[in-house]
Amino acid sequence: MSRREAWASAALVFVVAVAVRAWAASIITFPRPEDTAYYVGVARQLLEGRGLVSDAIWSYGTPPLALPRPAFEVWLPLPTFLAALPMALLGTTFAAAQWSSIAVGGLVAVLAWRLAADVAAERGLPIGRARTLALGTGLSSAVFLPLVLHSVLPDSTMLFGALVLATCLLGGRIPRSPLEPLPGDRSLRARLGLIDGRVVALGILLGLAALTRNEAIWLALAWAFVAWRAGGLPARARLGLVVGAAIPAIVVFVPWAVRDWLAFGSPFPGQALTNALSLEGRNIFAWRETPTLARYLDAGLGTLVGLRISGFVHNLVNVLLLLGIPISALGLVALPWTATGRAFAGRVPAMPALPAVGGSAGVVSMLVVFSILTFVATTLLFPVATTWGTFLHASAAVQVLLLLSALIALDRLIAEVGRRRGWTRPVAWLGPFLAVSAGALFTIVLLPGFGRDGAGVRDRFEALPAALAEAGIPLEIRGAPVITDFPIYLAEVTGAHALALPDEPPESVLDLAAAFPGTRLLIVAEDNEGIWPEAALSTSRGLACFELVPIDLEGLAVYRITCP
Repeated sequence: MSRREAWASAALVFVVAVAVRAWAASIITFPRPEDTAYYVGVARQLLEGRGLVSDAIWSYGTPPLALPRPAFEVWLPLPTFLAALPMALLGTTFAAAQWSSIAVGGLVAVLAWRLAADVAAERGLPIGRARTLALGTGLSSAVFLPLVLHSVLPDSTMLFGALVLATCLLGGRIPRSPLEPLPGDRSLRARLGLIDGRVVALGILLGLAALTRNEAIWLALAWAFVAWRAGGLPARARLGLVVGAAIPAIVVFVPWAVRDWLAFGSPFPGQALTNALSLEGRNIFAWRETPTLARYLDAGLGTLVGLRISGFVHNLVNVLLLLGIPISALGLVALPWTATGRAFAGRVPAMPALPAVGGSAGVVSMLVVFSILTFVATTLLFPVATTWGTFLHASAAVQVLLLLSALIALDRLIAEVGRRRGWTRPVAWLGPFLAVSAGALFTIVLLPGFGRDGAGVRDRFEALPAALAEAGIPLEIRGAPVITDFPIYLAEVTGAHALALPDEPPESVLDLAAAFPGTRLLIVAEDNEGIWPEAALSTSRGLACFELVPIDLEGLAVYRITCP
């Protein structure tokens, strides 16, 4: 493929991907789930001069517990910084923030095209099939529902996916051997082997990934695994590949670790252990009944195994399969075959030996190792948290891997059928055509429903202040906190200070209200799947302390907290 053809193909993929995502953004006009609203809200606060803060406390596991709340006690800031760029130019709205994720989503489609082109070249596909596989993968990524959906939600999902793919692609281009040090040079750099500039760039990408999601640790381990297994390199050179990437990654991340230390008393992400010890998703909102190791072990082996089975099924079915059916299912089934290169074995011209680190073998190996590590870690270590989105938000690159696997399988199947039936005209385009058609169909059919659901949530919260004012209890902008099961939405839509409702008895909620003076209002969705709002009437004290306030707004129950 010539340079001009490569640029033209990349441009076509990017333009199509951006156009599809711009259409999707016109349908999805409200951030869902709440973490998306959090990233956008903090970007708005930053641009308004208030700093990295939030008007919602959605978790009580990391002090200080004060409003406004220092942001990112668990999540990481790079998506907010990225969203702030278009918001600074176009206004501090969700629609403006979407342009950051739209651009990143277009980049992910281009990276998918490049990944497929590398694989096709390395495996020795004939030029026509290689072009078709690469362009088909890029265009399929441009319309693939899981990638389109998250490309219009400015959170960590697509940014992390882009950084994972870029890191793997760059890792596949690192030379087989480092340069030899000069005679007599006994510096650390010489002892490790001269570090190629691309190793430093890879380290910077790892640092940026660490500023996006905590799952960057699995990406770093994937690079260490691939680099250390590089055949034909001495141990010193392999160590140089690992250390040469680790140093710039640490340098990029350290300033944020210092900020976290100053803001929260620790340079490490808060609540990781608490999330690992959760027995159900609402434990993240715990106030008095915080997860502990003793409570976790008391749940019994059967419960703990069941949690991991539920996490496995969620990650496999809900995240990897459902939104991408049928392409994702084909890609997953074919992955053991396509990831090892056996899909092309014996049907293409003889290939030269694969380089030790570089080439598509390194790219695919690193991406596969990252995917396995992330899937296994979220399933086994965070089986409850993953059902609330942990693996989902780290899975964009895994979705690209499944898409590529499916297209490789279709290419091989069509080539084999053509060989056996003696076809004289190439039909390699048939596989990408099927993938693009299936992806576009599901995107067109399912995306509007997601948009309507989000609009309904937005309308409900936008109508809330007027309904409360009519009931005689107006919301105060950044005034006394309100306890609610949607603290981020309430804060971002209305401007009120909000506290997450713990899924605990009324006594705990009253204790929470007492910890934040002035808190006198509880707002709960009537379809809440926890113990509220019924818990307001579950005890004599609850009956006396929670007074139902009738409001003209369907779907929300409002209570005045009457106890001191």
